[in-house]
Amino acid sequence: MNKLYLWGIIITVAMIGATYLSVATSKGGLNNDIVNILAVTGAVALVIITVFVVIKYVRQMQVDTASGELADENWDGIGEYKNELPTGWAVMFLLTMIWGMWYFTIGYPLNAYSQIGEYNEDVAVHNAKFEEKYKDITGERLVEMGESVYLAECKVCHGLSADGIDGKAANLNIRIDEQSVKYIIENGSNNKLLGMEMPMPDRNGLFNVNTGALITDAEIDIVSKYVANGMSGEGADVFAGACMSCHGEDGKGMEFVAPSIVTYTPVLVSNVLAHGKKGIIGTMPKFDRLNDKQKEAVGAYITSLSK
Repeated sequence: MNKLYLWGIIITVAMIGATYLSVATSKGGLNNDIVNILAVTGAVALVIITVFVVIKYVRQMQVDTASGELADENWDGIGEYKNELPTGWAVMFLLTMIWGMWYFTIGYPLNAYSQIGEYNEDVAVHNAKFEEKYKDITGERLVEMGESVYLAECKVCHGLSADGIDGKAANLNIRIDEQSVKYIIENGSNNKLLGMEMPMPDRNGLFNVNTGALITDAEIDIVSKYVANGMSGEGADVFAGACMSCHGEDGKGMEFVAPSIVTYTPVLVSNVLAHGKKGIIGTMPKFDRLNDKQKEAVGAYITSLSK
């Protein structure tokens, strides 16, 4: 037997033996674990393929001679032969692709156990039971539920009394303050407050129909105070000219057009919890961990604060 083949067999047996010993002596061994089985199978296949390829090409260097038709292209006088693709290489390449697709789809990891997946399934089942159990809760009981959820999820930022903890978050006892109104007018808003994409333009898209021109800094200041004061005081004419067409004459919004800027509503709060909100203070994240009933309950509780 050629020494090259003999050494190949010896190395293959030694490496496979070392792999077997490392698994057999480890705690639990293969233990019928698909991940361990696939890992060992891959290691054995890698050893065999590697040794085979090394032997093949070393043997070729020993005995093969260059022959065939040279390609027309060359680089500094160095050319290449027009050799056919080796059948063995092509077969191994295709088998590797097939194995890879099987591994990722059926074998592992897409078909593997996932703690995150199990958690998400459990949450979905829990939320379905929760929704069914509490679907008929309304009125004061819904407000009480909302207060419980608020204390668990919202008080960290908005405070026990929902006052925003000295400006660290929005003061939920009032609908909106002057600085927030001004920020939204100047920068626009796309917070899905209606539950869908209905962006409010920035100041470059706000016309005062009374003057026929874009809203000015002075008008922004006066209408911001007007809205923050509960639609009272100076600024009613600016609101009528620049804001009323979307937010309505009383500022309570129009369905599918603009939200209420006078009072909170359960739907408005639910949309903020579902999509998050960006304002002058910063960005409030969305609360995916709350189910729809919990969001509705928080909305009912927040709405009750400003009444």
